[in-house]
Amino acid sequence: MSAAIPSAAIPSNAVLFDARNDGIAIITLNRPDQRNALGKDIRDELFAAWDRFERDPDLRVAILTGAGEKAFCAGGDLKEMVDRGLQVPPRDMFPVPGDSIELTKPTIAAVNGVAFAGGWMIAQACDLCVASTSARFAITEVKVGRGSPWAAPLIHMIPQRIMMEIILTGKPITAQRAYEIGLVNRLAEPEALMEKALELAHEILNGAPLSVKAGRETVMLATEMGRAAALQAARAAHEITYRSEDAQEGPRAFAEKRTPEWKSR
Repeated sequence: MSAAIPSAAIPSNAVLFDARNDGIAIITLNRPDQRNALGKDIRDELFAAWDRFERDPDLRVAILTGAGEKAFCAGGDLKEMVDRGLQVPPRDMFPVPGDSIELTKPTIAAVNGVAFAGGWMIAQACDLCVASTSARFAITEVKVGRGSPWAAPLIHMIPQRIMMEIILTGKPITAQRAYEIGLVNRLAEPEALMEKALELAHEILNGAPLSVKAGRETVMLATEMGRAAALQAARAAHEITYRSEDAQEGPRAFAEKRTPEWKSR
C-alpha cells in the first residue's frame, strides 16, 4: 500500500499544465481572482511545471499564459511581502528561466492581460512573447518602494532610454507600444491570443530540433559575450547539429521535395 501524499504536496491547481500531443506544453497561471499574482502556491507549482517541461523529451516548446481576461500576472503578492517583512527576495523565490531555472527549450509568453512587476519579469524571461492587444506591461516597483534587479537583461531587448523611462516612472505601456519597442514579437486580438501563440510554436516545431536547440543557445551566448568569444562558443554549440543524422536528412528531404523526418540525432 502506497503512503499518503502530504496535503502540502498535493497540487492546488494554482498552475495548470497541458502536455499536448504535438510537442507543446501550455502552462497557465490559474488564480484569476488574484490577478494571477505570484503567491507561494503559484510559485511552487510554476517551479514544478518548468521542471516537468524540461524533463519531458516529448515536449519541445512551452507557452506560458494566465487564466482570465484581465491579468497575465499582476506581480508579486504584496500582502505576503508585508506579512513576511520581506527585504531582499532570495534568488530562488521566483521561478525565472535564465536565473533561478535553467531551460534548454524555447518558451513563449502569451500575455493575455496586465503583466506588471513580477508579471513583466516572467514574461521577459521567456524567449518569445505574443501579446493580446488589450495587454499592458509595467515595471511598477518604484510605486511601492521595491526593486527590479531582474530587469537588467532588458537592455538586450529594448533601447536604453526607453528602458530607463519604464523603470524610473513605473508607468504602464500598451501592447502596441511593447511591440513597437521590440519587447513583443506578435500581437493578437484577445480571442485569438492562444491561436497566435500556437502558430508561433508550430513554426518552431517545424525546424530540426537540434538546430533549434543550438540556435537558441547561440542567442543566449551572444547576449553574454563579446563578438569573438560568442562566435567561438556558438561554433562549439553547433557541432552536435552539424554531425547529426538530421543534418543529412534536411538537405536530402529538400532535394527530394518532401517534408523532413527529424529524429533529434
